[in-house]
Amino acid sequence: MPTSPSETEHRADLAVVGAGPAGLAAAVTAAGLGLRVALLDAGEQPGGQYYRHPAPGLGAARPEALHHGWAAFARREAALRAHAEAGRITYLPQHHVWTVVPGEGATEWVLHAVAGSEERAAGVRAAAVLLATGAYERQLPFPGWTLPGVVGAGGAQAMLKAGLVLPGKRVVVAGSGPLLLAVAGSLSAAGATVPAVVEAGAYTAYAGHLPALLRNPGKLAEAATFGGALARHHVRLLTRHAVTEAHGTDRVEAVTVARLDRDWRPLPGTARRIPCDALAVGHGLVPQLELATGLGCATRRSPDGTIALELDAEQRTSVPGVWSAGETGGIGGAQLALLEGELAAHSIAAAGDPAPRRLVRARARLRAFADAMAAAHRPGGAWTGWLPDDSVVCRCEEVPAGRIREAVDELGARDARTVKLLTRAGMGWCQGRMCGPAVAALAGEEPAPDRRPFSCPVPLRHLAELPATDG
Repeated sequence: MPTSPSETEHRADLAVVGAGPAGLAAAVTAAGLGLRVALLDAGEQPGGQYYRHPAPGLGAARPEALHHGWAAFARREAALRAHAEAGRITYLPQHHVWTVVPGEGATEWVLHAVAGSEERAAGVRAAAVLLATGAYERQLPFPGWTLPGVVGAGGAQAMLKAGLVLPGKRVVVAGSGPLLLAVAGSLSAAGATVPAVVEAGAYTAYAGHLPALLRNPGKLAEAATFGGALARHHVRLLTRHAVTEAHGTDRVEAVTVARLDRDWRPLPGTARRIPCDALAVGHGLVPQLELATGLGCATRRSPDGTIALELDAEQRTSVPGVWSAGETGGIGGAQLALLEGELAAHSIAAAGDPAPRRLVRARARLRAFADAMAAAHRPGGAWTGWLPDDSVVCRCEEVPAGRIREAVDELGARDARTVKLLTRAGMGWCQGRMCGPAVAALAGEEPAPDRRPFSCPVPLRHLAELPATDG
């Protein structure tokens, strides 16, 4: 029976959501272990946000030059093509899964997706589900952050990898987290001038996690590589500094940078102005959990303050029959995502037998480093002091900081949900992905798990055609 009267239906032993590093590794490993796999991804090509491909029409001769660890991706992409040709993997690009619900049997899941530019309805039935939905950037607003020329740090990387374009000729890179070093190196190598990397945290914070560092010498070598690239391009690294304001009329023309105390409070008398025509800014990543929390999967608070899934040593969620891998379990990078995808596939295919110990040990080692990294770059609580009342926090609904403060101080709001109801902050197109952490901070609470029935916009006709038994 079709999933709904007009849906294209596929059946599989395992449905993998997301074809980034974790989902791709899981799909090809599971297919190699004998499972029939359906791999659904919102993108046109495999690789996710990390392994973005330039459009074929751009004629990129060496797209691998823009990536770290391209060989690991290329091997798995080739395996995906081979498994797809042999019928072991049904690869479904441009399929945005909007919900996962229990099927007719006790061990069946139904995934509903919006497919293609024509927004067709599509469905997959599978005995097991692996969620590898990745993450999106965390943005903390500041005066001037809505100016043209201010882009996300990951957004700048995406512009370069997918479009072979730079956000500007003179680009300040700012925020917090190891992504900043990679972005600055890539932009510099591509011809941009990067006058400074402005890191709000301090790398000395890693010293408190020495065991995790010593267990991951490859990460230390990677950091040295990034540092060497910055030195070659004469990029200045300013730690415990932040961009507190962007200036300009039609686009950003300069930024004000100030030194921070340990709680991320700007120190008086330390402000300086840096001319630029673009600013790439981001404060790490936030796991994308809508599908998982919609299923009721248990969550935990990561050391960087974000919400991640609670997973066991073999990537199982708290919901039987549902696994997850990659950034959903806490931000850890592509190497960890690849390994977790492989580990999850072994766990799913093993039918109760333990997964290979080498994978379990490697996962524990890399997760320890990821937690150390998250703790070192966690935003300080006083960053909201950068925000005057007229600074826009929610870009979609144009809600300024003053209105949110009014909801808290005068109208009695004590959490982000109440602020949302009183101000519409978070009710726009992005559904709070851009402003959620900032609204929660201004409301005086830690971010909470985001539970919503749909993970993306869905045509009403898809809902009208669903059988009542499919929720």
